[in-house]
Amino acid sequence: MTPFEYDYLRGFLKQRSGLVLSNEKQYLIESRLLPVARKASLPSISALVAKMKEPGAGVLCDAVVEAMTTNESFFFRDKVPFEHFTNTMLPAMLDARARDRRLRIWCAAASTGQEPYSLAMCLKEAEARLAGWRIEIIGTDLSNEVLEKARAGVYSQFEVQRGLPINHLLKHFVQNGDTWQISSTLRGMVQYRKLNLLENFSSLGQFDIVFCRNVLIYFDNQTKIDILGRIAKMLPADGFLVLGAAETVVGLTDAFKPMTDKRGLYQTAAAGAAPSTQRYGTTGAATPAPAPTPYTRLATVR
Repeated sequence: MTPFEYDYLRGFLKQRSGLVLSNEKQYLIESRLLPVARKASLPSISALVAKMKEPGAGVLCDAVVEAMTTNESFFFRDKVPFEHFTNTMLPAMLDARARDRRLRIWCAAASTGQEPYSLAMCLKEAEARLAGWRIEIIGTDLSNEVLEKARAGVYSQFEVQRGLPINHLLKHFVQNGDTWQISSTLRGMVQYRKLNLLENFSSLGQFDIVFCRNVLIYFDNQTKIDILGRIAKMLPADGFLVLGAAETVVGLTDAFKPMTDKRGLYQTAAAGAAPSTQRYGTTGAATPAPAPTPYTRLATVR
C-alpha cells in the first residue's frame, strides 16, 4: 500500500464513518482490510483501493467501512453506567414521567446488542415499578452485520461470560449447543435500525435517555461537537446522556453538564427547567413526528 493509497483510505473512512486514523495506523488498515480484499478476490490493498474507486463499488465500500469499525461490546460493560441507570436515571424518570408513563431510550453505536439488552434486563428487574409503562429502546449502528447479530440475540459462551451475571444468564437466555440466545421477551423490547451518526438522525424523535458510549473517541473534535449538539436537541430539559469512561463533553459543548460524582453521566444544561411538552415528537416544532413505533408494555411482559 502506497502513501497515496493510505491517505485515500484515511479520507474515505473519515468521510463515511467519522473514523480518524493517525499516520501510524497503516498496520491496522492492512490487518483489517486484507481479509476484505481476499474475500473480493483481490490480491492486495492496492487492488482493493483501485476497485473502490470504480463505479458500482458500493457493496465493497460498505464492507471496508464495516471492517474498520470497532464493534467491541459486552454485557453490562463498565458496570457503572448501568448502576447509574438503575439508581439515578430510572428513579428520576419514574417521578418525572409518572403522568404519561412513557420512556424512550436510545443506544447509539449499539454494536451486537449487548448494551441495549443489558438495559432491557435492568428494566425487567424493575418491572413491578414500571407496571403499565410503555418502554421503547432503540439500538442503532452503522454496520448491517452487527445489527443482524443483535436482532438474532445469539451469543457464544465467551460472549455471555463477559460481564453477564450468572443469574441473568439463567433467567434470560436459552442454551442451544455452544451458543446462548436471549429470550424473545427481551428481544422484543429492543428495536434495531441502521444509522450513521455523521448523518441527520433527528427523525428518530426525542428520547429521555441517550447512551452514546465509546464511539466519540474515534472522531475529531469538530465531529464530536456536531454530534453532541444534535443529541442535545433530542433530549428534554430533564433528559440524560451517558458517555464512555474515556469521553467527556468538557471543552466541546455547553449543552450538557456533568452530574456530580457520577462518572460519564450528563444532563442538559437546561436541567431543572420544565420538561418539554413534545418529548416524543421530532426535534423542531415544524417537523412532523415519525411514524408510531411499537412499545413494550412491561405490565404484560412475562
